[in-house]
Amino acid sequence: MLKLYHQPLSPNSRRVWIALLEKELTFELIALKLDGDQFTPEFMAISPFHHIPALVDDDFSIVESQAILDYLEAKYPEHALQPKDPKSLGIVQMVRMVTINELSPAMSPFVGQMMGMGAPDPEKAEQSKQKFAIILQLFDRLLGDNAFFGGEQVSLADITAGVSIPWLPKLGIPIDSYTRVQAWCDRLQSRPAWQATQPTPEMLAQLKAMMQARMAKAQ
Repeated sequence: MLKLYHQPLSPNSRRVWIALLEKELTFELIALKLDGDQFTPEFMAISPFHHIPALVDDDFSIVESQAILDYLEAKYPEHALQPKDPKSLGIVQMVRMVTINELSPAMSPFVGQMMGMGAPDPEKAEQSKQKFAIILQLFDRLLGDNAFFGGEQVSLADITAGVSIPWLPKLGIPIDSYTRVQAWCDRLQSRPAWQATQPTPEMLAQLKAMMQARMAKAQ
């Protein structure tokens, strides 16, 4: 049986969790407390860099969320999450890479602020806001009249970007002027896989308290 080692508040973990649900696969969900669980010899044998998520499929283990997503798509092709035509596939891969390489780093200062770690450096914050505008304009154009990035079916691009983009308004970055992106977010948020994996306010409050306690201890 598939086993997913994860942390519910991890965006990377959530991406794999959503993919498993969208593909309607049977799996065991194993939550780790990242205050030591990730350093146990048992988990280090699965994930040598002690990162989550990690997926175990019988005698095979794999880490790195995007690699896991590709593995699941190749090994379990039912309920496909990748389009076949070259243009749509190119869009899907582009959105995935832009999300990981451009969007996620730009979000980091604002996530830290939300977690009570202080306001981001004004210059870095402005650079991130400019990056957000470029990304949202691109994504709005790539969606066009399609429901999702790969066409009319959810793809790995929607899973990858759809875990991050809906958080922008919570970080003080409005997206409602990008009407296609906003409508796309609404479509994703209504899907059972997104609703089942949505972090609760209680989870976020616990994480914030933990982060603040670590900061206080370090000072």
